[in-house]
Amino acid sequence: MQRARRGVVSLGLLFLLLLFLLHGFAAAQTAAISRVGLVTDVGKVDDRTFNESAYKGMMRAVKEFGLKSAFIETQQPTDYDKNIEQFAAAGYDVIITVGFMLGDATKKMAQKYPQVRFTIVDFSYDPSLDNVVGLVFAEEQSGFMAGALAGLMSKSKIVGMVAGVEIPPVIRFRKGYEAGVKHVCADCEVLGVYIDSFIDPARGKTAAMSQIDEGADVIFGGGGTTGSGAILGATQAGVWSIGVDQDEYLTTFKEGRTPGANKLLSSAMKRVDNAVYGAVKQAVEGKFSGGTVKFDASNGGTGLAPFHETEASVPDEVKTKLKVIAADLKSGKLTVKIDN
Repeated sequence: MQRARRGVVSLGLLFLLLLFLLHGFAAAQTAAISRVGLVTDVGKVDDRTFNESAYKGMMRAVKEFGLKSAFIETQQPTDYDKNIEQFAAAGYDVIITVGFMLGDATKKMAQKYPQVRFTIVDFSYDPSLDNVVGLVFAEEQSGFMAGALAGLMSKSKIVGMVAGVEIPPVIRFRKGYEAGVKHVCADCEVLGVYIDSFIDPARGKTAAMSQIDEGADVIFGGGGTTGSGAILGATQAGVWSIGVDQDEYLTTFKEGRTPGANKLLSSAMKRVDNAVYGAVKQAVEGKFSGGTVKFDASNGGTGLAPFHETEASVPDEVKTKLKVIAADLKSGKLTVKIDN
């Protein structure tokens, strides 16, 4: 009997040892990717723009896979190189750079540190680099949806857009917006302006007020905190507005606690958070591969945020038309053609 008991105990210990070894093997599989760093464009990780969205995506992966992480908030464009190199020289496994403006600096550091895996938001390389994955988005699709919403909700048949720096992603948002307005309201007028800063909410507000003075009754803010300043100013003046990148009801309007939330129609989304999370996950799983990954309506990368407090103010026929447009974009039946 004692011999039988010892046998059972031995089998139990063997089973526990096997579990321990399997756990250790799994940990070893992820140990090769242990540190990830993020470098923002000029701005902060809580600035309610794509910087914050990218940071949230990274932190989701960090928590899920038990990684160590750090971030550097860029103060000025001349700091791009040194900020990226700070992580590379310290031996970080994955470095995320946020924004089109970091394209040149990311390429330079990727070539200098070929053992490091880089992920850049809103930029891609041709030819591609083996250790860099570019995360790009069909901003023209989200802009198109925002434009359709604006055109359908406008009474004056004049709508506006306050855009940030005139770079490809912002240009795609603006041209998509203009196309979306015209798709549903051929005789609508679209006012628009580029502002050479993503972090100037005061200028954003001034531009929005100017467009409102010209008759615009819907304002689309597409340019970081500059655009956020535009929609804050517009909504607080009682004018319909549409946010960008993230669901600005949750960020800029602090889940409805900020005045003007009742005039925010929606936000033209691009899921930077999901894209960054996916890139880090690929690295953790040993599946990282340089190249370009595009996010659009077909894979949930673009679209409109919920209406939130304006749900009852958006007519059912408008919602129906928007659902048809969204479905057609997803299926490819409708394409947004813009000049690059």
